[in-house]
Amino acid sequence: MDNSRIKSIRTAKDHENVLARIDALMDAEPDSAEFDELSVLADLVELYECKYEPMGYPSPVAAIEFRMEQDELSLQDLIPFIGSRTKVSDVLSGKRAITLPMARALHEHLGIPAGVLLRE
Repeated sequence: MDNSRIKSIRTAKDHENVLARIDALMDAEPDSAEFDELSVLADLVELYECKYEPMGYPSPVAAIEFRMEQDELSLQDLIPFIGSRTKVSDVLSGKRAITLPMARALHEHLGIPAGVLLRE
């Protein structure tokens, strides 16, 4: 795809073609024309997918587990934000709801979006 011919993604076929081009550009060097094309195409894909393939939010527990995996955190590491080890286990198993103070602490210290943590 010639970056002078970049156009909106309007169909599933357009989406498929752009994803293939992105795959071909993944090793582009920063500050190159190919890297700029990759960036623009990624933005177009994001817009298309938000409009036609909305993902929604993860569950609060999934968000916490994802952050734990990213940061290599243990249950012990969550105690300052949730409470005792029992509370951490109960929250992660779905037996206990996340309270507002827990959500604030997880948001502030782990960067998990508050909107995700406070969902039902």
